[in-house]
Amino acid sequence: MKKWFQKLLVITVALLTFGIITPNHEIWDLLDNGQPSDRTSSGYNEISNIEQHEVDSHVEQQSVEESVDNLLFAAKEQSYIKFGSRISPVIGEEFESRIYPKMEEAITMTLSNLDHQSIRTLIVTENPSGEYSEKIFHIKDGDKRQDLIRFHVRTENRPQEGYYYNFHYHTKEDQFLAHHHIGDIYWSKNTPPKWLS
Repeated sequence: MKKWFQKLLVITVALLTFGIITPNHEIWDLLDNGQPSDRTSSGYNEISNIEQHEVDSHVEQQSVEESVDNLLFAAKEQSYIKFGSRISPVIGEEFESRIYPKMEEAITMTLSNLDHQSIRTLIVTENPSGEYSEKIFHIKDGDKRQDLIRFHVRTENRPQEGYYYNFHYHTKEDQFLAHHHIGDIYWSKNTPPKWLS
């Protein structure tokens, strides 16, 4: 392209764009030789790689957060399935305010020791036990099918007081031997109904 025409084009574009497109902009390298300069293309590639890494990290973080949210939702759902229609109305409010937040805390603490890939494979067991059995749900590694944490509720008859529900959990770290206390909810002096009823 003739030099005088290129200069005229640069001045015209600079005036029309109020200086936004300057003479050292990549577009002029394209006009000169049809290719971006090494200076601008390598800088662009570096920025592009950094931006792609940030996008990948953000997507991975969203995926992990979604996995955790799904676990917490399933944990609450399985708890209410265990309570059934007779127990839920009586203890539901206290469960929501005092017990479930501590369950969330225990789950989050357990997940903090895992990498992102492991978190995405976790599942919450279904079918809580009925009658007077303790199992609410377990969180297990979906690939290895091994329990990481088990949530239970025990019905206790305390003399002179009545019946309580004792919520607790067990962890893989101590081979599920220790009872990690979450909290108690009072039922009444009358025998409570069976779970799932």
